[in-house]
Amino acid sequence: MSGIRLPCALKIEKDLKSLAYDGIIVIVTSDLEAPNYDELFKEYFVSSAKIDKAVNSEVTVFPCDLPAGRIISAPTGPLSNDYADVRSFSDAAKKGILRALKAGVKAPLLLLPSHPSFRQSELVTLLGALEALYVNLQVREDLPDKAQKIKVLGVYSADSNNLARIVELATALESGRSVARDIGGADPERMAPRKVEEYIREVFKNTDIKIEVISDLALLKEEYPLFVAVDRAARNIERHHGRIVYLTYEPSSGSVDKTLYLVGKGVTYDTGGADIKAGGVMAGMSRDKCGAAAVAGFMQVLSVLKPRGIKVVGALPLVRNSVGEDSYVADEVIISRNKLRVRIGNTDAEGRMILGDVLCKMRELAEKAINPHLVTIATLTGHAVLTVGTGYSIVMDNGPARKSLHAQQLQAAGEELGDMVEISTIRKEDIAFHRGKGMGDDVFQANNLPSTRTPRGHQGPAGFLMLVSGLDKHGSESKTPLKYSHLDIAASGGDLPNDATGAPILGLAGLYLKDRY
Repeated sequence: MSGIRLPCALKIEKDLKSLAYDGIIVIVTSDLEAPNYDELFKEYFVSSAKIDKAVNSEVTVFPCDLPAGRIISAPTGPLSNDYADVRSFSDAAKKGILRALKAGVKAPLLLLPSHPSFRQSELVTLLGALEALYVNLQVREDLPDKAQKIKVLGVYSADSNNLARIVELATALESGRSVARDIGGADPERMAPRKVEEYIREVFKNTDIKIEVISDLALLKEEYPLFVAVDRAARNIERHHGRIVYLTYEPSSGSVDKTLYLVGKGVTYDTGGADIKAGGVMAGMSRDKCGAAAVAGFMQVLSVLKPRGIKVVGALPLVRNSVGEDSYVADEVIISRNKLRVRIGNTDAEGRMILGDVLCKMRELAEKAINPHLVTIATLTGHAVLTVGTGYSIVMDNGPARKSLHAQQLQAAGEELGDMVEISTIRKEDIAFHRGKGMGDDVFQANNLPSTRTPRGHQGPAGFLMLVSGLDKHGSESKTPLKYSHLDIAASGGDLPNDATGAPILGLAGLYLKDRY
């Protein structure tokens, strides 16, 4: 199980007349341009357009006299307007792959298109095709005969000198996204906390990733009391016992000039706890672990690419927010790792609870690290979904991170690879909202309204995390300023019945690993 994890093998192809394929997938723009392909393809497109006017707007299949026998034409749609983005290429590739499979193609050859306005169009096209070929972990395990949609995907580019590099990078990125999809997309029992640990141990066996797991209850109570509060109701079922997994990557040689600390929310199922999710809104809460899944997936990218000069510590607090006689409840006061009295207001705000003490631990490490940046990743609020809509992550920077223009850089890196990020801002109101309200209270965990009915519902939790971790003491004015960013991926992680997406792995890799491999 360890090593590269792709839905099929990739084969670099230099000959369009190869006998190895039974269908050629061609990505074309809306005006039927294929500037980097042989002239014979243009002839096919033009002749097909004469009999089917939808050829420039819909995926079509038509015969050709090449050995593959048929062409699957997948149009991108308009690319010249102000709002076009590189996702047009991944979307076209997905549709092209799915149409090829429906046509009975067993051995497709994918032609990667270059475009002057989209530098990574070839890479994004290949990633889109691989995403369409992904098969859910439980399907692979339960139905072995359906574990793969195809065995091999041929890949062709007019720029053959750069093709090997594109395939290498796509392999690493998609391998990471596959790990994230496996964890994030599996059901609450297949990826209960203990099962996530077992899966991670298999993935990173014989790799450069070091694993540490904290599952001893006494140690958890001592060092991660906010996490333990959420874990309480699940303690009577062994397979649901919470744990915290730390994954560490360090380059095998050379110096380190950047240290990245990632904390991903890993709620394997969220009932809401005592403040139970009623009215049918509990369905789909197995995806509340997609933040932790993204961290594991990013660590997989590191294990494949082996980047230079960067150390990465990833933390996955894994817990099931169950409901039962030992559930934590509103009005409780819990003393955090940072010795702060935290007043509980809503047990369905469990994500910030399991992140808080772990982020505090990371902050302690970051104070002694080289050029550190702390990042939390979580499917945290419905407010984020309403704010930006499906398919978009939200990034929020603290003062030191904002001064470095981190959010803008992450947005640009994600935009280039089709992993879309919108920018939001942490304001003084977000921190003030979570300061203690009652006598002796240091931190107010949450109100008793859903985030969708709370003003600044997605920014506020970032304020809580800064307070409870002690990062509010490490702003630009402090002696030890620390960069911190919070990513809410509630809108981008992927909802049932669709697959988990692996967001924001591409954006993270595009920013933090640039020029390091």
